[in-house]
Amino acid sequence: MPARGAAAVNRKQIVPAGNRIRVLVVDDSVVIRRLVADVLDQDPEIEVVGVAANGAIALAQIPHKNPDLVTLDVEMPEMDGLETLRRIRKEYPETRVVMFSTLTERGAAVTFEALALGADDYVAKASNVGSLHVSMAKLKEELIPKIKQFFLLPSSAPPKPAPAVAPRVGRRPRPFRPSVVAIGVSTGGPNALGEIVPLFPSDFALPVLLVQHMPPAFTALLAERLQSVAKLRVKEAVAGEPVESATIYVAPGGYHMEVARRGGRPVIHLHQGPPENSCRPAVDVLFRSVERVYGGAALAVVLTGMGEDGCRGVEALKARGAYVIAQDEATSVVWGMPGAVVRRGLADAVLPLDRIVPEILARVAARR
Repeated sequence: MPARGAAAVNRKQIVPAGNRIRVLVVDDSVVIRRLVADVLDQDPEIEVVGVAANGAIALAQIPHKNPDLVTLDVEMPEMDGLETLRRIRKEYPETRVVMFSTLTERGAAVTFEALALGADDYVAKASNVGSLHVSMAKLKEELIPKIKQFFLLPSSAPPKPAPAVAPRVGRRPRPFRPSVVAIGVSTGGPNALGEIVPLFPSDFALPVLLVQHMPPAFTALLAERLQSVAKLRVKEAVAGEPVESATIYVAPGGYHMEVARRGGRPVIHLHQGPPENSCRPAVDVLFRSVERVYGGAALAVVLTGMGEDGCRGVEALKARGAYVIAQDEATSVVWGMPGAVVRRGLADAVLPLDRIVPEILARVAARR
């Protein structure tokens, strides 16, 4: 799952003062086009500049409509979403793309292909959600934040500057004996994980617990895709199974994943408690459980993602002496989750994506 070049994805685009985020809606269903356009038009910071029934029409409109972002259906006649995405990435590389896909195995597979081709994010089309009002509310809740995450709007308060936090790379390591690695990631995660997971050696001595914000059909496929490039065993976590070394456990979509002790050994605990940070699985839920079971003997890693999920869990782990790694802004698709950790001064190391696993391996080696 190769990632797009950093220059194309990491920095938020600045929307000029007085302007709104310009969106082109592409979907072969007239009902969906109208629904998406109506929802987006209700937001004062977004302007729908056009709609298109397929990719060919969309590509013809882009030079004239000049959208900042395209919402792109997958299954369309004449030119489908994947071919349209390829063309957009080639001809309009600065245009953001959010994919629409169904909550099915087929939809998940195509979405992963779209992410590998350079889609910035995706929204899963839910079925059987009831009334039009419910459909619009759900779409507003999920789509609008995913559009705004890539832009700095004139009405947005300027972000507080991050304090100078010197990464502890290259310094004499403090006494530290990690027993587990816990990773949290969201927007941009599949490609980021596709880059770092192959770097873990087959004899890696610790278990890896992973929360990626995704719905159910997607997390099973994520585990399958990661297994195809990994030297470790990668699997979607199953309730009650023991937590073993050299294994990456992916939290199932729709379930919070925790680690608990049973008979003196760590096991996987899954539940459908309330979403946290609008997420289930949530990184904070996992990190808090890791603190309860492992104390400070943990390596916590926060990768690219929107929002601040994971930050409170990191605070709990940090208070017990855990070692915290945050992905740097330059290689993050969205520097929300790792940025929150850095701004609070919780990161021991702030690193580009390709240096994260080497830092983990160095910390594990140092414990010996």
